[in-house]
Amino acid sequence: MAIEIREVRSRKDKLEFIRLPYLLYQRHPNWLPPIFSDEKKFYDPERNTAFSVSDTIRFLAFRDGKVTGRIMGVIHHPFNRDHQEKTGRFCSFDLEEDGETAQALLSAVETWCRGKGMDQVIGPFAFSDKDPQGMLISGFGHRGILTAPYNFPYYPELVAANGYEKMVDLVEYLIPVPDEMPELYKKLTPRILSHPGLRCVEFRSKKELKPYIVPVLKLMCETFSEIYGSVVLSEQEMKKLAAEYLPVLDPDFIKVVEVDGDPVAFILGMPDIGPGLQKARGRLFPFGFLHILRELKKTRYLVLFLGGIRKSYQGKGLDVLMGTRMIETCQRRGYKEINSHLELETNVKVRAEMERAGGEIYKTYRIYRKTL
Repeated sequence: MAIEIREVRSRKDKLEFIRLPYLLYQRHPNWLPPIFSDEKKFYDPERNTAFSVSDTIRFLAFRDGKVTGRIMGVIHHPFNRDHQEKTGRFCSFDLEEDGETAQALLSAVETWCRGKGMDQVIGPFAFSDKDPQGMLISGFGHRGILTAPYNFPYYPELVAANGYEKMVDLVEYLIPVPDEMPELYKKLTPRILSHPGLRCVEFRSKKELKPYIVPVLKLMCETFSEIYGSVVLSEQEMKKLAAEYLPVLDPDFIKVVEVDGDPVAFILGMPDIGPGLQKARGRLFPFGFLHILRELKKTRYLVLFLGGIRKSYQGKGLDVLMGTRMIETCQRRGYKEINSHLELETNVKVRAEMERAGGEIYKTYRIYRKTL
């Protein structure tokens, strides 16, 4: 039977679009199911403000009445305007191992982008660099982590077969927590802290953390401004993000460096809840949240989600200072490994710091590009 491509319109189609990865990967030991309620929120224009500044389209592929794949197209107008680009994007690309389905889905997005005046398509890339980005091309034997994609090994082959080439790679490091602090860190930390007005702020409670959330998000937008795909958040979006994430943050794993009371650097880690999410199958209720809470208590694996240093303070050792404090916390809490999260291959300064701390690349992701 030929592949039928259908634009997602009905409530049933929307639900099938969200459910497809859960069906494709339901028996895969390394796939990490996203929280189902978060997925519904992400694809809801009334609850995801990114839809208000973007053109989007979603497609489902059918063979003999059965869903075989999905894809979403995105045109982010503010980003294209600010960077003088005509770039469309594809994301939410999931499918059975079928070349016809891949060709039909990618072609549908390309045709849509071409009709909107775009001259290239990149992906997987959604609304911004804060969303899952890239496609796993190596490291398939390791379990996925939150906000980083996991996919079958045949995905890159199907994308490349449709004329897509590498745009940029991202890498993920695994860093062992040392039993003893490296001598270099011991030596440099007092020297860094001697800077007038500088201090590393650590938190004991969410109450202490709360006043720092919005200032840190503002700093994040400032420090991420040169990263491809980064989008500046409005004050309203920052407050909404703060309200959503504050309940799940562990204050112990957040470090902020301030100078004369002004935040100039930050790093945010989160205990890995992957095995709990797998047991919950992405559902918080009725009992899924119990699996996640248990994993929070027993995990010894930390994921670094976000970090940044104001440009005028880069090269002054603040990364070493925050790294030292984070390692000290991991040692005290009994953590054994740290995941760097995704780092652009071109971010040589951060990568050098990861490697200096003993980190080794264990996963690689790729963002592809195709000229229309």
